[in-house]
Amino acid sequence: MSTFWIKALQLILSLSFLVVIHELGHFTFARIFKVRVEKFYMFFNPSFSLFRAKKFRGRWHFRFFAPNVEPSMVENRNASGEVIVDKKGKPTYRPMTEQELSELAEDDWRRYPDNTEWGIGWLPFGGYCAIAGMVDETTSAGELASEPQPWEYRAKPTYQRLPIIIGGVLVNFVAALIIYSALMFTNGEEYLTLQNATYGMQFSEVMLDEGFRNGDKILSINGEVPETTKDFVEWTIVEGKHEVTVLRPVSAQLLSAQAYDTITIRLSDDIDQRVLSTGKGMIDYRYPFVVDQVVDGAAAAAAGMQSSDSVVAVNGIATTSAQDVQAELAKHACENIDITLWRQGEQLTLSAFIGDEGRLGVYMKSPYNYLQTKKVEYGFWESIPAGIKYGCDVLVSYVKQFKLVFTKEGAKSLGGFGSIGSLFPSVWDWSAFWQMTAFLSIILAFMNIIPIPGLDGGYVLMLLFEMITRRKPSDRFLEIANNIGFWLLMALVLYANLNDILKLF
Repeated sequence: MSTFWIKALQLILSLSFLVVIHELGHFTFARIFKVRVEKFYMFFNPSFSLFRAKKFRGRWHFRFFAPNVEPSMVENRNASGEVIVDKKGKPTYRPMTEQELSELAEDDWRRYPDNTEWGIGWLPFGGYCAIAGMVDETTSAGELASEPQPWEYRAKPTYQRLPIIIGGVLVNFVAALIIYSALMFTNGEEYLTLQNATYGMQFSEVMLDEGFRNGDKILSINGEVPETTKDFVEWTIVEGKHEVTVLRPVSAQLLSAQAYDTITIRLSDDIDQRVLSTGKGMIDYRYPFVVDQVVDGAAAAAAGMQSSDSVVAVNGIATTSAQDVQAELAKHACENIDITLWRQGEQLTLSAFIGDEGRLGVYMKSPYNYLQTKKVEYGFWESIPAGIKYGCDVLVSYVKQFKLVFTKEGAKSLGGFGSIGSLFPSVWDWSAFWQMTAFLSIILAFMNIIPIPGLDGGYVLMLLFEMITRRKPSDRFLEIANNIGFWLLMALVLYANLNDILKLF
């Protein structure tokens, strides 16, 4: 299976899981407060559904590729049989009476409005939980009954409506903490530290322009010692700490005994915008180029390279890290080159023809083989607070970074489904999958609580307004606000995905 499809399947599975548990949060609180939930769908289902199910008369009933069920509502009519309209001339509706429901066929799903319809739509953009009496993306104000019914959302007091709204966000955040705790218990916590960067750090072009050199080791930032590359990025880009002290080798030969100089670099005031404009990382760990496996038929195989070969020069240019090797190879695409390497204590030089991709065709050994990591193991009870702390740290970090979205380069760097999908590993790894799913769950929770109409935060804002002023916004006002928010969100999604497309070119 290609890398694209592996990433795409992980993205679809992760988002589907997160949408389902988010809507289950709304569903659970709605049922706690005895609010009717008419439909629960993964994906949207305009006109028809791929699958739908409903339990009534003691058993489940299923339909595949079937038209949607009409709501159990009818138009209001006066004694003369004329449709009663509202001030805007639109028809008003009422729920079917018990008599009207009983006259429907026994297998008509509308006859059982108390029971939730579960389904899968054909439009794979999220999902929804249709809560009776609530103006949202599934129901307009005109489709509601003229008078609030006791089983409707709008008939409930604010202290009950508020948990129904925040239920999705709450479940997403709690789910992330549970996943992180489970990962802590299963895998522990292992990561590379800046203090153990044996071969120094690799810097992006922007950072090289700032005065860094590949091989520098990070000592401190504004007098504080960062532990990981995440700390480095967050402190310099998000928190604006710009005085970086590094340990710089005097000799270019990193593997030999040598002296070091201590250098202080002052980052530019616009470093955040310059980094964001590239869409690339800032720093990474340097590690040796040691072959793990040779790809059959590739340049390395034709040259006679073997597992555990360590490349130290390309065309006579010394390469002290895997990044150096890759950079030199890229300069010699479609050329014959000399590869100098160490094999079982003996130095050899092999000749290889490099194709147009500028690669040897090998899998390298992991950096974890050469860089000392920090690892902490957790027992079951220890993993719970560790997972909660980690999840809260992720949320705080994301909230701090969110302000960058409102800068010029931050807006340009916004990404859609393609950018999210690229975050998943190119091979299926369940630990990595759940790590990314937990991260996306926190993002989903935070983004949904932003007070924008159409999002959960927009409803929360309206409820808080109602609680403070004792005045309830009209259903029509909520409909207009939600429509505006919906189209603004659609425009943002379109913009983010267009950014992904433009990045391809």
